[in-house]
Amino acid sequence: MLCPSESWSQTTQSSQTLDPVVIQPSATPQRARRAASGNASRAARSRQQRNVAASTGAPVAPPTGPVFAAPTLNLTGTTSTGSRLGLTRLQTPASVEVISAETMAERGQQNVLDAVTQNATGFTATGDPGNGGIAFSTRGFAGSGSVMSLYDGTRLYIGAGTVNFPFDTWTAEKIEVLRGPASVMYGEGAIGGAINVVSKLPLWVQFNQAEISLDSNMTRRIAVDSGGPVSKDVAYRIAVTGNMSDGWVDRDNTSNIALHAAVQIKQTEDVTWTISTDYGDRRPSRYFGTPLINGQLNEAIRFKNYNVSDSQIRYQDSWNQVKTEWQVADGITLRNTLYYMYAKRHWKEVETYGYNAGTGQIDRSDYFEIFHTQQQAGDRMDATFEGHLLGMVNTFVAGFDVNKIDFKHANNSPYGGFSSVDPYNFNPGIFDSPDATRPGYNATANQYAFFAENRLAVTEQLSLIAGVRQDQPTVSRTDFRNPANSYTRDYSATSWRVGAVYTPIQNLAFYGQYSTAADTVGGLISASNANAKFDLATGKQAEIGVKQSFWGGRGEWTLAAYEIVKNNLLTPIPGSGGAVQQVGQQSSRGVEASIGLALDHGWRIDANIAFLRAKYDNFFQNIGTSTDPIYVNYAGNVPINVPQNVSNIWATWAFAANWSANAGVQVVGRTFADNANTLEMPSYALVNASLQWKPDVNTTVSLRVWNLFDKIYATSSYTDNQWMLGMPRTAQLAVNVKF
Repeated sequence: MLCPSESWSQTTQSSQTLDPVVIQPSATPQRARRAASGNASRAARSRQQRNVAASTGAPVAPPTGPVFAAPTLNLTGTTSTGSRLGLTRLQTPASVEVISAETMAERGQQNVLDAVTQNATGFTATGDPGNGGIAFSTRGFAGSGSVMSLYDGTRLYIGAGTVNFPFDTWTAEKIEVLRGPASVMYGEGAIGGAINVVSKLPLWVQFNQAEISLDSNMTRRIAVDSGGPVSKDVAYRIAVTGNMSDGWVDRDNTSNIALHAAVQIKQTEDVTWTISTDYGDRRPSRYFGTPLINGQLNEAIRFKNYNVSDSQIRYQDSWNQVKTEWQVADGITLRNTLYYMYAKRHWKEVETYGYNAGTGQIDRSDYFEIFHTQQQAGDRMDATFEGHLLGMVNTFVAGFDVNKIDFKHANNSPYGGFSSVDPYNFNPGIFDSPDATRPGYNATANQYAFFAENRLAVTEQLSLIAGVRQDQPTVSRTDFRNPANSYTRDYSATSWRVGAVYTPIQNLAFYGQYSTAADTVGGLISASNANAKFDLATGKQAEIGVKQSFWGGRGEWTLAAYEIVKNNLLTPIPGSGGAVQQVGQQSSRGVEASIGLALDHGWRIDANIAFLRAKYDNFFQNIGTSTDPIYVNYAGNVPINVPQNVSNIWATWAFAANWSANAGVQVVGRTFADNANTLEMPSYALVNASLQWKPDVNTTVSLRVWNLFDKIYATSSYTDNQWMLGMPRTAQLAVNVKF
């Protein structure tokens, strides 16, 4: 991870004025590709591109002009998350953002959740220990079933609502974020958006760095990153980090380790292999939220942890990939990714706490013990063809994605056990459940998909882009407790997207797109027998926007407006005695804007804002009992954990030679903890700040403070009356050394 303060010191040693530099753009212009011909020229170009790409993580081309070197200004860089066509953000008819490793290091964002919510437009956190801690809300849709997480473009299918990898940013080259439906790229389960963590690639120039840090919660962190050539055809990269913490609530010791290792082999001038392995081992927070007392947050119990003393949570992940890229001929490229993933998870804790006004006690229930074992093996291949169609420049990519998933679930259902403790002074007790932990079910899924995308440059200014994906998963579930609940179900989903990009002048793009998406009801590999009988929920989005890079690359701005409608939600049938039907509807519409400016005298400003109106259009819920149902129509209400406005503002100032400071403000609007919208979680504004000093060219010392004004706030609701509170004011001292 490169320390951004080095660039600050370079720009402040003389005049304090930021000078533009020439960098390599990320995409080769179509005309340059057409002009190159012959095996020799192709080999030379291939060699140059791979050598630089291996050290930067992206394909490159000859420089086309001065571009400002700021880690947050990247509209002209390519992304793989919004399209497989190798398009820049300006060329993509969708809302795509890139969060660089330099940005994350500069702002002290050491986990994926902070990096996304503090930088990306319109994203908030809905993570908790029950869902793996990596869950988001955006564009009116919340949870890992609607906002997908990926690693190097590959998704880990969600088992029982849980995603827990990747989690640490030290092993990441960048994080790419796609706002809006992503099913045409990655299949069902991405109606709100997708977050793609891109791992660090091997380096062809030797590079080593290490970092240590300590914060006021006694979080100890050590990290090492090393890369370089082994020979003229082989390079490596190893990044590893470990953390231990006392936590910010009582009795909440945590620890984790993340390891990423990769080797790149240039078999020939046209064939490159990249082999990587990742391992994660987490013992995360066992804090499941703070119960409300008489419907209000009570500051006196802000740091109380109502879990039992012997609670346990552990996530173990292994992720292995073999990537191949073959430049078959001029204008023809084959790419293949073969992967195997393995995850083990264990929860043993008490999860639900509620204040009992009659006794003045906190009642604790849901004594959970759950085991997950999940394996996923798959292969993804695509081929890109660059040429002409009816005399117009055309790029076409097509491929397939196949995988096999095995998911085992054991638990102590029906999760009995009950205890009461004093809200302020209590003995946490131990885990004591009357229910034995035993195998619950085993689910296997065989999934295959075909996808294609095309970009037709109608003129120099106008391009048309279209994509389609067909998914065909088959899921089989074996229920060990009630064989009658076993099933085999075939699903089918077709997702597509059409869009246009108009560039009247260089680096100014207007775009529009229409896309569709699909979501499962209850999760593809963990849906119950009842939910498996229903079809996939479907969605559609219309989006228009404008993007511009200006001022010689020292500024950029984006503006987007959208509407998303999701159909086929499950909703009870009033008067049916509990039967449900798939007629519910949820929608959202909004406006999002961002701006980035690299100013003189060492200043840089980045800001974004999202306004939306999310609501249920048709949604009933039973608020009574199964024997005495009371149905309420929540049409017009806001979905749970969905804020109506979100914004981030960051200011960076290199105020003296080798010194810099930055501050960020994150503003999140009010959210609701229940579908009736009677339990309101207040809006909040957080301020984070840091100061960096470079005593020499290879050393950076950082002092960071998160939640500077010690704001008490809720990030999401675990239950109606149990809210997940955010971290209090925390200071950290970090030292980063290159060698």
